Amino acid sequence: MIQSNRSTRFLTSVPDLAVVIPVHDEQDNVGPLAHDIDAALTGVLEYEVIFVDDASTDSTFPRLVGLARDNPRIRVLRHTQRCGQSTALRTGVTHARALLIATLDGDGQNDPADIARLLAILATADVDVSRTLVAGHRVQRRDSRLVRLSSRLANAVRSRILGDETPDTGCGLKVFGRSMFLELPYFDHMHRFMPALVRRAGGRVISVPVNHRPRLTGQSHYGVHNRLWTGIVDLVGVMWLTRRAKTATVMEALIPLPWERAVVQPGGRATSSQPSRGRREGEGGESVG
Repeated sequence: MIQSNRSTRFLTSVPDLAVVIPVHDEQDNVGPLAHDIDAALTGVLEYEVIFVDDASTDSTFPRLVGLARDNPRIRVLRHTQRCGQSTALRTGVTHARALLIATLDGDGQNDPADIARLLAILATADVDVSRTLVAGHRVQRRDSRLVRLSSRLANAVRSRILGDETPDTGCGLKVFGRSMFLELPYFDHMHRFMPALVRRAGGRVISVPVNHRPRLTGQSHYGVHNRLWTGIVDLVGVMWLTRRAKTATVMEALIPLPWERAVVQPGGRATSSQPSRGRREGEGGESVG
């Protein structure tokens, strides 16, 4: 079940971008993160910010509601029971009004200032914007040695098996089309396999180096167990999906409508069979006095 604070005060126009942020027990990070998003995007484009609280047990939800009262761009959704990051991400994208989505992790380690750069790369690249994923690559990780090791190992295993050609699938900073995301197979932990799933659907993936900031408060929700070992079962499932994928190139025959077809007259002259739109004024008929 989802609770929402959706208000009518910011529904007068469709924004250009929706920033979707799944959060769980991030009470001290949501305020600074909301501030950084506004600093990065205000004046650049029209946007909405959608926080999805995945049944936090701390004060995350009331703090988000307080932020939304002061900022009409912020929308707050809440799961009444914990569903996980992938489900929270899908909830936010489903409720977004923009056609273009940017995602951030709720711990504040992704830098919102990078969003505009990812959007610029997407706009200038020779790609179909609606079928492209621009994924962040945290070249210099600001995490503990254990987190860096488990992430590097998980990325190496995924890349070798799936061939997704993405160095950092776990980076929460991504930009993509809303419709493409909602077409992808949905399952728990699917956010970790987005590059492979996008390529499976015939889309393109572009990796871009991004800034990574240290976590200032709270604790990471991921470690070796749920980053690598839990993902092995999902990895097998994604591998099966990828091998069974069929991407069709569709061509449609353009058949002229009956009144658009040419009629060959005696002597070889071709004329349109489109019905006459009526006589011009003064051509035949009785004048109206």
